[in-house]
Amino acid sequence: MAYLEEEATLDGNSDAHMVRRLLRYLRPYKRYVFAALVLMAFSSPLALAGPLLTKAAIDLYFAPVNSPAGLTLYIKQAAEFAGFGGSAFEGLLFTAALFFLANAGALIGIYAQEFLLQKLGQHIMSDIREELAGHLQKLPISFYDRNPAGRIVTRLTTDVEALNEMFSSGVIVVFGDIAMALYVIVYMLKLNWRLALITYLILPPLALLTYWFRRGTRRAFREIRVRIAEINAFLQERLTAMSVVQLCNAEEREFRKFQHINEAHRTANINAVFYYAFFYPAIEVMAAVGTALIIWNGAAPVIAGITTIGTLIAFIQLAGSFYGPVFAISETYNIVQSAIVSSERIFAFLDEPVANPVVPVGPARPARGHIEFRNVWFAYNEDDWVLRDVSFVVEPGERVALVGHTGAGKSTIASLLLRFYEIQRGQILLDGVNIADLNVQDLRSTFGIALQDVFLFSGDIESNIRLNNSSIRDERVRTAMREVHADKFIEKFPAGLATEVNERGLGLSFGQKQLICLARALAFDPRVMILDEATSSVDAETESLITDALERLLKGRTSLVIAHRLSTIRSVDKIVVLHKGQVRDVGTHHELLAARGLYWRLHRLHAGRHPETDQYLDLNAELHSAAKVGSLMPL
Repeated sequence: MAYLEEEATLDGNSDAHMVRRLLRYLRPYKRYVFAALVLMAFSSPLALAGPLLTKAAIDLYFAPVNSPAGLTLYIKQAAEFAGFGGSAFEGLLFTAALFFLANAGALIGIYAQEFLLQKLGQHIMSDIREELAGHLQKLPISFYDRNPAGRIVTRLTTDVEALNEMFSSGVIVVFGDIAMALYVIVYMLKLNWRLALITYLILPPLALLTYWFRRGTRRAFREIRVRIAEINAFLQERLTAMSVVQLCNAEEREFRKFQHINEAHRTANINAVFYYAFFYPAIEVMAAVGTALIIWNGAAPVIAGITTIGTLIAFIQLAGSFYGPVFAISETYNIVQSAIVSSERIFAFLDEPVANPVVPVGPARPARGHIEFRNVWFAYNEDDWVLRDVSFVVEPGERVALVGHTGAGKSTIASLLLRFYEIQRGQILLDGVNIADLNVQDLRSTFGIALQDVFLFSGDIESNIRLNNSSIRDERVRTAMREVHADKFIEKFPAGLATEVNERGLGLSFGQKQLICLARALAFDPRVMILDEATSSVDAETESLITDALERLLKGRTSLVIAHRLSTIRSVDKIVVLHKGQVRDVGTHHELLAARGLYWRLHRLHAGRHPETDQYLDLNAELHSAAKVGSLMPL
């Protein structure tokens, strides 16, 4: 799959660039960041009070020294001032109370800090998801042609969640870890600078180990993201088409495909587990080695009376407090790497160019409905032309049918008129104005569309007609419903317009969904209607209702009909015959018969093989046959 190859090669930006780009999401929440940093500066010294109080308790009451100094002396003086200096028990009680108060203060500070950071992460995750969702709605249809829905959903869920962890447990917390490490370094140097230097011996090998871990996990996380996107895309497609899978008895085959994809995802995760399985035990061993070096090098000075036993014990505790933040900083690489890999994918979507709306040259909403295609060339892929030098005119209020076999370019013309894609050559004019110079929203508000591929959103019938547009009043919704005769089945539901609609309109017949979509198009009161044979898949009774509604509602409106059936062609003012992306014939039914061109040959084939009254003629097949005959006959 092309999009998976694209994902696997996303690595065009440095870590620093990605982190800088992510940090801009912190700007609206600077007060949260400042408050969290203040809390870290407050709670870190309190969390380190334990080793120093332990030293004081040992040096004052368990193995008393002759001349206490520094914090130990201050604690002794404070105990005496508070009336707890009468005995060793009272002194220990006072020290224990200080120990409790310090840890309680640290607990409160850490709780408030964690709450703020989690809240910060949720705010940023919401902002990124909103920005991404808003941007996705502005992207051209060509973007969705090459990106399956499962991949896009992965960006909005899994990848955004990885960024949340970075902000709530990564970049901000690392400042607290750095502050803690700096506090410990100061305390260690004040206690015994020789033992402090021994403690720092593990830092060079730790840096090398962290570098190896960072490179390995970066590759592993990238592979995991690719595989989870593939799983989501596969599941979204198969679940949507489950009826087709079961109809074709393809359950076992599709399950084997899923197993293959799932195994690739499992392998990618196991590769990441390898790095974790080695990294964390390795740093634990380093911590143990560092502690052993402290004990080995600190025991002799204690025995010689140069250093107190309280100092050695406090140093061992401080070493644990030092290794903790250092290892946490190393672990932050894990969080940051996961976030960077996710941000690559998110920013790849955010960097997709949107369809640029241009300031209108003419009226914001053309009122006449005059359409002209002037020497239009278009290709979805480079020079693989779908339309070749297409020119035709639709007068205001005129009904024009586009006919041609599958792939002739009929639906492409409708998509270009709505600027779902941009043409490579030529011009498309609406009321004499190049649509490239019109605001996209204003342009599309001129059109109403009724397609074969009916889509209803989850919600109720009314919201599907109104599409949550507050400018469409209730009366207009009801009028549109009556005009297309949708009221005949809607009023049979107990809840009426408030009847719940499931995903994609499950539970409604195709005809009912088509009527709702017609009511939706009419509620917006368009000047131009585009119909992709809206009655081709409904029963005769529903077709009669829709045809009757369209006859009245299309009166006075410009309409472009993508035709597949003879009944549709007979009611139009003009027919445009397309073949291999080119306009072969243009005119009324009688004019085209008189011209004895491709349409004439189509009609002759039809007259020889079908009754004149057959309204279910498949024009695609007949035009294809006529085109083959035409290759042997001069035009």
